[in-house]
Amino acid sequence: MKSKQRLSDLKVMSGDQLEQELLNLKKEQFNLRFQRATGQLENTARVRVVRRDIARVKSLAGLKRREGAR
Repeated sequence: MKSKQRLSDLKVMSGDQLEQELLNLKKEQFNLRFQRATGQLENTARVRVVRRDIARVKSLAGLKRREGAR
């Protein structure tokens, strides 16, 4: 999953869709942390990707909120 493609997908989402995506990413992050703690995590790079996706979604959600406030 390329980040540029991911960013273009996120830009067309509404605020509610971004919040739902953030919730899904946080659940995935929790599951990855749990797997790492129990020694079951195979793809350790996924933790970093999910963390960056969370930051990307939060940034876009904040931008949309600021644009909506104008």
